[in-house]
Amino acid sequence: MSSRSDVTTGPLPIGQFVQLVRRTIVQDSLFRNQALKGEVTQWKKYASGHTYFSLRDNDGQMSAVIWKGKCAVDPSIKEGSEVVVLASLDLYAKRGNIQLVVDKIEPISILGELEKKKRQLIEQLKREGEIDRTRHPIPLVPKHIALVTGAGSAALSDMQRLIENRWPGLRRTVIGVLVQGPKAAEEIVRGLAITRILSDPIRAKKRGEPPVDLVILGRGGGSPEDLWAFNLEPVARAILASPVPLVSAVGHESDLLVSDLIADLRASTPSDAVERVVPSRNEMEFFLDEMSERLSIASRRQLADCQNRLSMLQSRLVVAPLMGLNRAKGDLMGFSSRMNMAAHHSFARQSTRLAQLGASLTSIHPQRVLERGYSMTQTVDGTVLSSIAGLESGQEVVLNFADGTAGAEIKKIKMRDENE
Repeated sequence: MSSRSDVTTGPLPIGQFVQLVRRTIVQDSLFRNQALKGEVTQWKKYASGHTYFSLRDNDGQMSAVIWKGKCAVDPSIKEGSEVVVLASLDLYAKRGNIQLVVDKIEPISILGELEKKKRQLIEQLKREGEIDRTRHPIPLVPKHIALVTGAGSAALSDMQRLIENRWPGLRRTVIGVLVQGPKAAEEIVRGLAITRILSDPIRAKKRGEPPVDLVILGRGGGSPEDLWAFNLEPVARAILASPVPLVSAVGHESDLLVSDLIADLRASTPSDAVERVVPSRNEMEFFLDEMSERLSIASRRQLADCQNRLSMLQSRLVVAPLMGLNRAKGDLMGFSSRMNMAAHHSFARQSTRLAQLGASLTSIHPQRVLERGYSMTQTVDGTVLSSIAGLESGQEVVLNFADGTAGAEIKKIKMRDENE
């Protein structure tokens, strides 16, 4: 048993411990950007411009603060108001108090009206048969993915990183749009209209690239108001008009939006969407190798079984009465023919399937495209360029050819006319 003499370090200063607790709380994503609702109590705005209050319900309460200038506060909010807040947890070290730092606050009556309109839209779509319609099948290996999301957002970075890790060089086009605010619905509809153009095989052939065969509509989490554009009818109609499979990857798993109900696939997050629709190239190649080996083993086993059964029948013929000899020979020949035919048909089907999968892998490999005379342009940091949008004169780029790379500098930029 240890005694006091065994202790070699002194007690931890309380200030250090409080700071340790604060870092733990602040860095944990579970305690950041949470949408919460409750009743306002102890509402008080100080001369400093900060507003302090408590958020409570029948099961508990927490202190909260709105820092000066952090967000707009509806003048109808007062003591006893029911509100929804978007807040993160923090700890005030001087007093050791845990509190909510509020980034947004809205009266719950506004959210209730929005929810009513959402339910009405869902009922309308049900009557039209759109909720239960047949979905587009997700391609086994997408050849060109359109990412409709916030430009420069964390959601976009996560999707780009995961796609490159799972299938390096997979063609993708980023369509940056606003994903919250008054203009969000209009922007999302515009972005989805662009995906319809990119999915047109004729226009894609003129551009020298495969048409878009999959769309991911995504954004990260937020308050119900932040995500509300994905509950609006114009966005729903634009999703339904998509000629190719569309994945709704908005918010967190707990968020259920109209876009989730009508998309061809619902993903809990943007990262989840990529993991569900972009296979791992390494795993696919391993699967093909394994299937090839299984096919070879199965074919050899089936042929061996046929030979064994033929040998048994031949043995029976040796001791069979002369009267049954012709009939047995006929049966033997018929059985032999059927067994050989079945074995060859099985082998041919499996070989065709294997060849198709192998051809799919080969045809979409970026190296094959380069060998046909195309080149792939990237920024110096490795981002694939599929559009002149964002290019600047004097910008350095990297040209990828089948047998190597070359550095280049942008001298002139010209937008191609859509009618050319």
